[in-house]
Amino acid sequence: MARAASPPPTPAAAVRIQAFERHLATEPAHTRRAYVRDVEVLASLANSQDLASLTRAQIARHLATLHGRGLSGRSLARMLSGWRAFYRFLLERERSLREDPCAGLKAPKSSRGLPSALSPEEAAKLVTVAGDDPLSQRDRALFELAYSSGLRLAELAGLDCDRLDLANGEVKVMGKGSKERIVPVGAPAREALRVWLLARRALASPGEQAVFVARHGRRISARAIQRRLEGRAQTQGIDRHVHPHMLRHSFASHVLQSSGDLRAVQELLGHASIASTQVYTHLDYQALAKAYDAAHPRARKHRRKAK
Repeated sequence: MARAASPPPTPAAAVRIQAFERHLATEPAHTRRAYVRDVEVLASLANSQDLASLTRAQIARHLATLHGRGLSGRSLARMLSGWRAFYRFLLERERSLREDPCAGLKAPKSSRGLPSALSPEEAAKLVTVAGDDPLSQRDRALFELAYSSGLRLAELAGLDCDRLDLANGEVKVMGKGSKERIVPVGAPAREALRVWLLARRALASPGEQAVFVARHGRRISARAIQRRLEGRAQTQGIDRHVHPHMLRHSFASHVLQSSGDLRAVQELLGHASIASTQVYTHLDYQALAKAYDAAHPRARKHRRKAK
């Protein structure tokens, strides 16, 4: 069923909106259009009520109405910004308005999207890079380390040779907020790094400290790492956008699925707050739900009935 068209603003509201639009004349055109649209939405929600008489509680109810219609928290926050601009304008223009009804209001938060992770099989396909040429050896070591230790893209690109301790299977990285952490390096990544570090000697420029260097011998850029990983995913037939942070998500999800230790995953990722790590418990649940659907006889029976 088609949604009914919104009623036009009342004559009084239309006059105020036109004045507001003139007031915004010095603003960029897209900002002006967005703010006017936002206030027109508010006028529609207010129906025949005078915009200058709306209370804070009424504004909050109108936000809730829009949220119920499916607008995201981000969209509502932007709309609320337009409403605030309108009421600041009215406060300067109309003596009858004593306070801003938008003061103190916050848009509802959107539910946080789950990070996309590879399956263990996809991750294995991605990091198993064939070839004995130096760049293939570098990429194999690069991807293995990213997946083995859950490093951020900037941490991979910025890693120096003196931060690797392959004898003890560790890597020291400087994370966000200049916080250093030590992360274990798995056996496949250690072996790939040993092979690469031998090949690196002939490729790296004199005095270059970076673990991963480009063809020209200097430190590889973050963008080059992204491109290499995207190309690798395409050649392996992984039909979605794969980026370095996806390997970090996959590392966290797979470690959590195996260990169930959320606090350890937090330390490995270098998250300052456990709240940042808790999103991976949802990824873990998704994996369990898929296993249930595939194996549990009640789930199979339910699917047959649904057909």
